Amino acid sequence: MQRHLFLLFYAPGAAALALRAAAGHKQRYRSSINMVLEDAPQVVALTASLPESTPARWRKSTKQLATVGPASSTSEMLEKLFAAGVDVFRLNFSHGSHDEKRELIEKIRQLEKTHGHPIGILADLQGPKLRVGVFDKGKAMLVQGQSFRFDDVDEPGDASRVRLPHPEILQTLNEDDILLVDDGKLRLQVTSKDNDGVDCEVIVGGTISDRKGVNTPSITIPISPLTPKDRADLAFALTQNIDWVALSFVQRPEDIEELRTIVKNSERPFVRLMAKIEKPQAVQDIERIVELCDGIMVARGDLGVEMNPEDVPVVQKTIINLCRSKGVPVVVATQMLESMIESPTPTRAECSDVATALYDGADAVMLSAESAAGAYPEEAVTMQRRVISRVEADPYYRKAHDALVGFRLLEERSTTTDAVTLAARQIAGAISAKVLIVFTSEGTTVLTAASLRPNVPILALTPNEETARALSLCWGVYARLLAPQTFDENQIFADVLGAAVDVAVDYGLLENESDVAVVTAGLPWGTPGASNVLRVVPMMGPDAWPEDLCRVGVDEACA
Repeated sequence: MQRHLFLLFYAPGAAALALRAAAGHKQRYRSSINMVLEDAPQVVALTASLPESTPARWRKSTKQLATVGPASSTSEMLEKLFAAGVDVFRLNFSHGSHDEKRELIEKIRQLEKTHGHPIGILADLQGPKLRVGVFDKGKAMLVQGQSFRFDDVDEPGDASRVRLPHPEILQTLNEDDILLVDDGKLRLQVTSKDNDGVDCEVIVGGTISDRKGVNTPSITIPISPLTPKDRADLAFALTQNIDWVALSFVQRPEDIEELRTIVKNSERPFVRLMAKIEKPQAVQDIERIVELCDGIMVARGDLGVEMNPEDVPVVQKTIINLCRSKGVPVVVATQMLESMIESPTPTRAECSDVATALYDGADAVMLSAESAAGAYPEEAVTMQRRVISRVEADPYYRKAHDALVGFRLLEERSTTTDAVTLAARQIAGAISAKVLIVFTSEGTTVLTAASLRPNVPILALTPNEETARALSLCWGVYARLLAPQTFDENQIFADVLGAAVDVAVDYGLLENESDVAVVTAGLPWGTPGASNVLRVVPMMGPDAWPEDLCRVGVDEACA
């Protein structure tokens, strides 16, 4: 009996591009192969296990985020950054108007449509910015050992006092608490307090000037991380075509819960949430915060101000390991290639910094001012990709990841889905499979697969556009959209497997008849995280498959 299945393949945000019959999958090299995504370049994001002819941009597993700003806001530069390696574009809501952000989103979605490849967009909220007031002469010099006062008196400051227009901070501070001014350049310690302010001793002196930032590493500030500006920015972002929202200066799990409630009640309840770890208080409660988030960013700029510099690398590694164990994507950010804001080449220490994040196991690395306002945005992205490619080709990189996978992870992951996914990872390595194909609805199983760092690409097949875009942040994962009817409960499983093989062939993941793919799926379709089927599928097609390969019920086979 010959069965026919019509599958609709389409690019993110674009209309359907082709309708093709999936019968007789052994006809692998038929002339109609280019009907899939015919308007897009026939490339797919690959890892270093794939042919040498594959462009370097598509040969990496670690993902790249780039901040969009004045240096990178044109359509031409956005395309250059994408071609150089960017997987997710970050929109910094600390700067620019909503109209400017809307225009950027439209440009990115057009770029996505042009290339037929999912691109993630991260909306990064500014968060509360604590700043001093102004000085009568614009600045003042503070000397070590002198007294200095912070109060809420609306008058210009001088060398003895300045306004700190945040009464909630003044009320929370107590004796011996620390205040850091101007990114930690000045350090003061509270000696006493009254109803109007706090008196401090200057521990590290220097020049203090108008509206410099203030950090309070020793206290948890009793305020929401969502300022009125953040709430307006969030309301706007949730009407746009974004995929991730990042919350700045998270202190407590309750901060994430507050954001989650707002997003769930919005027009885009599926938008993923990312906590930016910038406060020591967040580090202290990191396990609960990770459990509540879809992603984590180790934002080392402010974190390095509020913590001892020597502690930051240890915290970075600890957070990455925790996120890996929980299957939560983790981004390392801030000052990665800082010198490339003004220089076409980085320092060797900066390259080592990027490499360290990769060896630690980060899903992604990010550029901030380097791509937003620097003189060499394309060169910065390219350099970051070159470091990624070099590290991922290092045998020690693979050994380091393999060492984290095994019975310890299996013990932590006790569900059927976790066991099936770990088995798929081990089988793919043992038989030298070319690709791990995961059918997914919301991306749950894909996140587990990515956390296990297989040595083959992960091809995520999903009917959901938002899932495909969100997965652009995850290590080793490259998503493709299949039409929703592919996942209908009445579909023949053999045809669905054949469709998976077709996609892998169309994008160069399977090239030779001897190539095999490891496939996982969850039946019935559409159940998040319900991976309960594992198959080793030869490229040759159903007519060459053993009868038991496709059987998931009593009467079903590959016929």
